[in-house]
Amino acid sequence: MPIAHLTLELRIEGSHSLKDKRQVVRSLKDKLRAAFNVSVAEMDETDLWQRATIGIVGISGSRDYLEGLMQNVEKSAVRIANNNGAEVVDSFLDYI
Repeated sequence: MPIAHLTLELRIEGSHSLKDKRQVVRSLKDKLRAAFNVSVAEMDETDLWQRATIGIVGISGSRDYLEGLMQNVEKSAVRIANNNGAEVVDSFLDYI
């Protein structure tokens, strides 16, 4: 059974405190969970206000389905991040 793991690196330029950062990250996580039924978590939690790393995992019986799902998740994450004052600066997709 294939497992897809997508890692997104975010830059949050408008963040001036950890509270601002948490608000952007929480919004992104909640919207992705609701829209795609995937597991989402903040990884490498740091005290840097302008940086965040998000991990997204999906499991399916079909690798083709996972590829399409993760492409849609990434597109949606970029849109959500941009609407919340953040930018996806890098992404990594891996299959297990």
